[in-house]
Amino acid sequence: MSDTTRGYLRIATEEAFAPPELITLYRDMLDRGIASHGDPGFQSLMGFYTGHRSERTEFVFDRLQDLGAARIADMDATGIDHQVISLTSPGTQILGTADAVAMATLANDQLAEAVRRHPDRFSGLTAIAPQDPEHAAKEIERGHRELGLKGVIINSHTQGEYLDDPKFWAIFEAAEALDTPVYLHPNTPSPRMIGPLLDAGLDGAIYGFGVETGMHLLRIITAGVFDRFPRLKMVVGHLGEALPFWLYRLDYMHGASVRAGRYPFMKPLERNVSDYLRENVWVTTSGMPWAPAIMFCREVLGPERVLYAMDYPYQYAPDEVTAQDNLPLSSADLKVFYQTTAEELFHL
Repeated sequence: MSDTTRGYLRIATEEAFAPPELITLYRDMLDRGIASHGDPGFQSLMGFYTGHRSERTEFVFDRLQDLGAARIADMDATGIDHQVISLTSPGTQILGTADAVAMATLANDQLAEAVRRHPDRFSGLTAIAPQDPEHAAKEIERGHRELGLKGVIINSHTQGEYLDDPKFWAIFEAAEALDTPVYLHPNTPSPRMIGPLLDAGLDGAIYGFGVETGMHLLRIITAGVFDRFPRLKMVVGHLGEALPFWLYRLDYMHGASVRAGRYPFMKPLERNVSDYLRENVWVTTSGMPWAPAIMFCREVLGPERVLYAMDYPYQYAPDEVTAQDNLPLSSADLKVFYQTTAEELFHL
């Protein structure tokens, strides 16, 4: 329950769920050895969670499928007032087009119903099937106008394809028109990328997620997506998947590459790479409750661009909430960090 003496609400903005039907579909794919088009990342990630019984895997799968009492009890136990909930990775994006469209529709209907039951505790993001960009754009509008969802979740690459390809830009057009943010959430690296990471056990959250998603966001920026859609808002977790720490070098090397004409497909942009990261992108602290990194991101991106997330249920650690309460920030700044930035960005 909310602690009115604290002076701010804690709104967690990268919190996952999965319909039971999707978990069943994943299990079936793995049991039949499909692993969707030979994707070793899907096999590594969901093969672990579906095939290894442990306290951790059972907790994660139980809580992913709960949009009621157990989730709210965990929120109360950690002092989380409100969750912005989205479909877990890899979501629909590992599926064939027809199944992906159907599962996105089902997930959005289930999440919207949970929000209606618990409007003070839950908000949700619209899941889409990027495999069908035109349908995805329509689902973004349905989620926004009919279901009351507050953004869009995309779990990074879709079977090795990235959103810098203009064939996907109907998704960005719809999100910009509705002023609804796109949350670019990690996926395991694509089959063309995963090899040396998987060989070392680094393909998942320890490193591969961040490498893959940071690269994806850079592809979006350098392809000119934000020049084409200047009001588009994107959100990335894990403190920006390390990109804030590369701002200087990204600007320097992008400019050098363009001037040299090294890549015919790399065209000049209207602004520096760092400008898009400061003006079109927000970062959350999901999985990264580390004060030095949080304060650095606030310094280089701006305090209004950094907001709280837990990464529930994958990283459910109550002491991390206390750690972020103890950031060297005033009560007013903590309110921006925990509450008002999320309210403004997601129109809560």
